[in-house]
Amino acid sequence: MLLSTNWKDYELIDCTGGEKLERWGDTILIRPDPQVIWRTPKNNKLWYKANARYIRSKTGGGYWEEYNMPKKEWDIRYGDLTFRIKPTGFKHTGLFPEQAYNWDFLRKVIENAGGRQLNVLNLFAYTGGATLACAAGGAQVCHVDASKGMVNWARENAALSGLADKPIRWIVDDCKKFVEREIRRKRRYDVIVMDPPSYGRGPGGEIWKLEDEIYDFVALCSKLLSDDPVAFLINSYTTGLSASVMQYILGTTVGSRNKGLFIANELGLPVTESDYALPCGCSALYLRESLF
Repeated sequence: MLLSTNWKDYELIDCTGGEKLERWGDTILIRPDPQVIWRTPKNNKLWYKANARYIRSKTGGGYWEEYNMPKKEWDIRYGDLTFRIKPTGFKHTGLFPEQAYNWDFLRKVIENAGGRQLNVLNLFAYTGGATLACAAGGAQVCHVDASKGMVNWARENAALSGLADKPIRWIVDDCKKFVEREIRRKRRYDVIVMDPPSYGRGPGGEIWKLEDEIYDFVALCSKLLSDDPVAFLINSYTTGLSASVMQYILGTTVGSRNKGLFIANELGLPVTESDYALPCGCSALYLRESLF
C-alpha cells in the first residue's frame, strides 16, 4: 500500500464504526467511510470535541452537524501548495489527502524530464491537486472537469499556491467529448492523469458509469499520448474496480503501443491511533521504460 506520509496540515487521527476522525489544519471533522467496518474503542478525546460531523440521511445524501465550526472554509498546505477546504453537502471537503502520494510522484517525474517541458492532461480533475503538483514541477497542464464550480475551486487553489500565472488551461467540459475533440485537433500529451467518478453526469446530462465506460475511455485517451509518452495514471474509488483490473486495462491499451512498466497499487493513509493504514482507493500506472 502506498501511503501519503508527508502531511503536516492533515491527519487521520482514528477510524472506527463506519467513521473517521480527521484533522484539517486546526479543524476536527468526523466523516463516514464505508471501508471502516471494524469497531475499535473511541479512546481519543477528539471524538467528543469535533467541530463538525457529517450525518448520512436515510433517504440519501446527508448534512453537516456543526458543533463549533470556527470557519465555513479555510486553507491548508501541502509543501508549497495551498488548498481551500470547504465541507460540502456530499461529505467531501474538496481534497483527497491520500492523493498526495501521486502528486509527489508526478512532480518528481516532471522535474526529472531532462529539461523537456512535459504536456499534461488531467481529466476529472476536481479541485486540482494533480494539476497544481504538475504545474509546480514545470509542466504545461490541461485541467478538465465537467463542473464549473470545481474548475473555479481549482483556479482558486492555483492562485493560493502562487501558480495562477503557470501554463494551465482550465476547461469545463464532458471529459469524453473533450478527448474526442482533442484527437481531431491532433493534440498530444506526454502525461495523462484521470480520477474518474464511479457515477456522474456531464454538463449536458451525459451519464457516466465507471465499470461500463472505463476500458473504452482509456483506449480513447491512449490516442492522445505523444510519440514519447512518460506516464499514464488512473485513480479509482470504486470498490468493485481493483487496481489490478485497471493495470490490465492500461496494459492492453497503452501497452499495445508503448513499452514500459505497468503497476497496480492500493492507496492509503496512516492512522495515528493504530499501527495500521486506512485503504482509500487504488491506482494503476504506466511509466515509460527509460524511467526505471
